[in-house]
Amino acid sequence: MTRRDGSLDALNFFLADVRDGLGPYLAIYLLTVQKWDAASIGVVMSIGGIAGILAQTPAGNFIDVTRYKRAAVIVAAIVVTACCLILPLAPDFLAVALAQSAAGIAGSIFAPAIAAITLGMMGPKAFTRRTGRNEAFNHAGNAVAAMLAGGAAYFMGPIAVFYLMAAMAVASIGATLIIPAGAIDHDVARGLDDGRQNDNARPAGIAALLENRSLLVFAASVVLFHFANAAMLPLVGQKLALVNEGLGTTLMAACIVIAQLVMIPAALLVGAKADVWGRKPLFIAGFVVLAARGALYPLSDDPYWLVGVQALDGVGAGIFGALFPVVVADLTRGTGRFNVSLGAIATALGLGAALSATFAGLIVVMAGYSAAFVALAAVAGLGLVIYAAFMPETKPRSDRTERSSSGSEATMRVMDRG
Repeated sequence: MTRRDGSLDALNFFLADVRDGLGPYLAIYLLTVQKWDAASIGVVMSIGGIAGILAQTPAGNFIDVTRYKRAAVIVAAIVVTACCLILPLAPDFLAVALAQSAAGIAGSIFAPAIAAITLGMMGPKAFTRRTGRNEAFNHAGNAVAAMLAGGAAYFMGPIAVFYLMAAMAVASIGATLIIPAGAIDHDVARGLDDGRQNDNARPAGIAALLENRSLLVFAASVVLFHFANAAMLPLVGQKLALVNEGLGTTLMAACIVIAQLVMIPAALLVGAKADVWGRKPLFIAGFVVLAARGALYPLSDDPYWLVGVQALDGVGAGIFGALFPVVVADLTRGTGRFNVSLGAIATALGLGAALSATFAGLIVVMAGYSAAFVALAAVAGLGLVIYAAFMPETKPRSDRTERSSSGSEATMRVMDRG
């Protein structure tokens, strides 16, 4: 393992518990400790999500142009952690909404920054493999953090997740500083290196991105994917907390651990095979698993069943997390607009996630949890149809040509020997 791989491994592992803030733990904390209702929880989580949405594209553009990518990650980690730690001190609706908004804005830095640092350090040819490994270490970090959170919450209550997040933030800052500043090629990090780069290469205009039909189809697809996916885990957490309030956080931790452990091999599989099998079959598989998961939750309220079905999240989310930056890199290769495009697509992704919380919360209030899960499964099915019908394969043609040529040459050698 090289020093570059090791530094990226550490960054993704320790940043895992920081980049999403409190995530589903916030819903449990507000439900069980502060006694909020499901609709209010959904609204405040949506507010934070919308603030992050508005920041995604500017954040991507900032990462494209800045040469201080490591500092950006460190500052964002500090801000997200501070916004979460203040919640027990000011748990009223306005304070929580403002803190979640600030955390959402700061958190918008992480995805494009990590993708840019990876591309700038490893180059385009190794990007798919390294992105799969990034996701694997990210999921490993989430699994370890969730196990620690579950154990600590059993003895200390839901407040334990706040202390754990602070510790992970400190570790993530240390991991960021391990990355050698000179190891990042900032031109490659923004997608200028497509194998034909020259000294006069310049970033493409934003209009060129808006004219990219495949990029727009992909944006629509990720909106539907995250609209269907984002609310499922918080809803499961709420159901588990209502069944056994004292173990709500611990059971949520079990859900997260199981899913994250499944995501590790899923992400590694994508990193190893996406350049061989192509991106589209893998992404379609992610949609299928997501729709099945939503349809299975209503079949039983048993905690073991709910935790078991949540394991399927590891397949769908593991595939998506590893493929998302790879597909965007495919579609923007040579434009110099990789990170702003990543931010723009993340805006669409965040829009789906933010609206999901409000949509699901309102359905729960009006018709119950089972109806909410079925509705989310239907949205996943719609996303599957759109992606399968309109999204092309984005694996670079040069990869296909090289493999085809290699296969032809091998065949000729066999024939010659014959």
